[in-house]
Amino acid sequence: MVSLLLGLQLAAVPVAAPAPREDTLPRVTLAEALQRAARLDPNYVAAARQIADAAWSRRAAIAAFIVPAVSASLTATHYSSEFFNIGTLQPASNIVDARLEGRLNLFAGLSKFSELQRANADVARAEAEELRARFATALFTETDYYDVIAQRELSRVARERVRRAEEQLAIARARVLAGAAVQTDSLQLLLELTTARVALLRQDAQHKVAQFQLARRIGAPGPVDAVAQDTLHAAPLPLSEEDAIREAAAESPEAVVARASALVAEAQVRAARGAYLPTVDLFGRLTATDDKFFPTASTRTSFGVSVTVPIWNDAQREIALSRATTAREVARAIRNDIELTLRRDVVQAYEAYEAARAAAELAAQSVIVARENLRVQEQRYRSGATTIIDLITAQVSLSEADAGLVQARFSTRLALSGLEAILGRRLF
Repeated sequence: MVSLLLGLQLAAVPVAAPAPREDTLPRVTLAEALQRAARLDPNYVAAARQIADAAWSRRAAIAAFIVPAVSASLTATHYSSEFFNIGTLQPASNIVDARLEGRLNLFAGLSKFSELQRANADVARAEAEELRARFATALFTETDYYDVIAQRELSRVARERVRRAEEQLAIARARVLAGAAVQTDSLQLLLELTTARVALLRQDAQHKVAQFQLARRIGAPGPVDAVAQDTLHAAPLPLSEEDAIREAAAESPEAVVARASALVAEAQVRAARGAYLPTVDLFGRLTATDDKFFPTASTRTSFGVSVTVPIWNDAQREIALSRATTAREVARAIRNDIELTLRRDVVQAYEAYEAARAAAELAAQSVIVARENLRVQEQRYRSGATTIIDLITAQVSLSEADAGLVQARFSTRLALSGLEAILGRRLF
């Protein structure tokens, strides 16, 4: 029976699968991934284009003070019967009118000033939106980038577990053949080897999915590998938690966007109130009439000042003012809520980084302890001073400690990226 069990074990032991050849895949650095992702992220592209749109609105608001509105028209009309053409002073069936008109607003209540304030606030909001979108893109990209590295490290941990299980199985078979151990020892190790190989297959699949996700993020046609980052201990943050809260309240893209939106809403209220005031326009007009194109037979010029006093327009002004006031109150409430929310988000991200940093240091110590414990258990098992269960437990504990260290380092980098996204700047 012992010989039969040993024969089954020898036949059932699978050959370890070779490690995947990562050197055949294109590799990108984090800086390259961030640059390529920014060009492809629709949210960032839209936010960047909004800056140009807001800048044109501000130019238009400034030009409204000094540049008149100019229009030109040319109209040709054919009549079924001739009549007196005032331009040529002769009967004609064709009349061509040309007109060039300019109009400059001299006074429009608060409308032009409010529009300029709104345009300036729009530019500030667009710039803050672009910064927020940039760091949001960076956060997603870094998540995918570090996930590739983490999954690669977890695959290494899984392969190490398979290698240790194969080595221990060979030792157990030799001890069983020598009569120093029972056949169940090698059966236990065979079960551990099978479990480790299944875990390796699953981990390699997750690693491959992570590579394709990074490729999708940066627009690559196939899987992409990430250049390994340093494995040094995470450095302490260069600012205190109180400083981070104050900086986020003053300069965070979220806070800037909220304040700019409130200013836009306030300017719209002023513009709606300006609709109750009269407007004064300076206009000039040049007209020409003839019976052929580019009329020259008769030209006239006129200029003057027009004053418009609004009286009643079916309550449209009142409705616009009410809606603008509602939008202003909503914008103020959103601004206040974001300012309070930022405090919580900064504390959460700050404490997450500190906790992940401490967890990484503890996980590194756990790896050292687990590796030493496995070494002792291996020596004790060879000398017959311990059971196979203790040896397998030590092997699994080392694999779990290695995986915990990888996850802790991954969490540290993600926590740092989250805090940087809130503050809108790099901390290191």
